[in-house]
Amino acid sequence: MRVVELIERKRDGGKLTPDELGALVLGYTKGDVPDYQMSAFCMAVVWRGMDAAETAALTAAMVRSGERLDLTRFGRVVDKHSTGGVGDKTTLVVAPLVAACGVPVAKMSGRGLGFSGGTLDKLESIRGYRVDLTTDEFLAQLGRIGIVVTGQTADLAPADGKIYALRDKKIAAGAHAVVLDVKVGRGAFMKDVAQARALARAMVAIGKAHGLAVTCELTDMDQPLGRAVGNSLEIAEAIATLAGKGPPDLVQLTRVAGAEMLLRGRKARDKRTAASAIDRALADGSGLAKFRELVAAQGGDVRMIDDPSRLPRAPRVETLLARRSGYVADIAADHIGIASVRLGAGREKKGDPIDHRTGIVLHAKVGDRVERGQPYAEVHGMELEGSKEQRSKAMQYRPGASGER
Repeated sequence: MRVVELIERKRDGGKLTPDELGALVLGYTKGDVPDYQMSAFCMAVVWRGMDAAETAALTAAMVRSGERLDLTRFGRVVDKHSTGGVGDKTTLVVAPLVAACGVPVAKMSGRGLGFSGGTLDKLESIRGYRVDLTTDEFLAQLGRIGIVVTGQTADLAPADGKIYALRDKKIAAGAHAVVLDVKVGRGAFMKDVAQARALARAMVAIGKAHGLAVTCELTDMDQPLGRAVGNSLEIAEAIATLAGKGPPDLVQLTRVAGAEMLLRGRKARDKRTAASAIDRALADGSGLAKFRELVAAQGGDVRMIDDPSRLPRAPRVETLLARRSGYVADIAADHIGIASVRLGAGREKKGDPIDHRTGIVLHAKVGDRVERGQPYAEVHGMELEGSKEQRSKAMQYRPGASGER
């Protein structure tokens, strides 16, 4: 196989066969295909696209690159995956709620790149939390407490982990049903509904081709989800949500996604019953207790769950005040995300370090009334030489009231 020929063919709009895609994935997994060539191939795919047959063949090759878990002994296992967005901490809330309702949740998560935050980066805000479970540890924990949220292992679809890292499928993790959350809007990979719907249909088709029950939801990402953007800030907001004090948009999405997971897990007979079960897990604290159990099982410091003030905190918090009164007409989710990356909460390229302490907290969302002099956002940043310039860059991307940017 000459990788350059495959890249050139895809660049020129040609089609690749299942054997060619399989050889490419195998070569990359073994280390015979270097990162720069796989990056070029991915770029060609983004530019020219792949048809349904190519997409299915590529996914199958990635699954074959390692082990595929058999989770049938745990009953009907579900997973939830998001295409990512600004402030998207839904998994941190919905996974423990669903597990608390008696449906096992097995999730392999990834790291963030750009302003699309990664679940693993957020969880690593919790001191000691392990995201590198072995396959045996993965299975043992799922059987013991009914939930596991970890990173890519060396055994489970290693090609998926390597290719995902270049950007920085959940089939190999063995779940029987998957709820997919495709974000739409300025702070998402897909900017409009037509693109998002096309992606959703492709993802559903791939899942069904591999025997999974798949539901896909299209959700708004024109403004950040919730109020917190940044790793430890989002962990704190997830804890508050599980304690019944979450922002309305995050609670609503959690209820919808959680109910669908219960339906796919065959734990509820209809959406109303499923939503009621999620509401009970929020109200009685069982979802929060399950999150605490998850953190303890993976080596995390549960004192940070009991007292979120123990989470990493930025040395400087700068409050932004409205210069005039008005209603918030728009919040540029992409600009908020870029600002958070510049503060250190995200990475611009693979391997960049993350500062779990930094980020942005919004005090107002679209439609809210803001009075002159009232706080509308907080910038959590570093107190270092040059930090004034850093804060200045961040403040170029602030939300505003009455049309201000």
